[in-house]
Amino acid sequence: MKKGGQIYIITNSTNTVLYVGVTSDLKNRIYQHKTKHYPNSFSAKYNCTKLVYYQNFSSIVEAIAFEKKIKAGSRAKKIELINSMNTAWNDLYEEIL
Repeated sequence: MKKGGQIYIITNSTNTVLYVGVTSDLKNRIYQHKTKHYPNSFSAKYNCTKLVYYQNFSSIVEAIAFEKKIKAGSRAKKIELINSMNTAWNDLYEEIL
């Protein structure tokens, strides 16, 4: 059986920095961002700890393909995606626990 995947967008407290990622374990991955598990990473350096968007896929391959599409797109497209799910830009971490 194929393992599913998720793409996600996290931001900092002032919503100025956007980070797009892909994972097969969203809860654990967001926890890693929140605890700065990788202290030299982009997300740790820019304090990106707030989950503002995520989307589930039936396979990790589909998730990776969509992540590449999002990363290639403009900031405006990322903001549009976030607003389609989370207009208040609330932290959705509690929702996935």
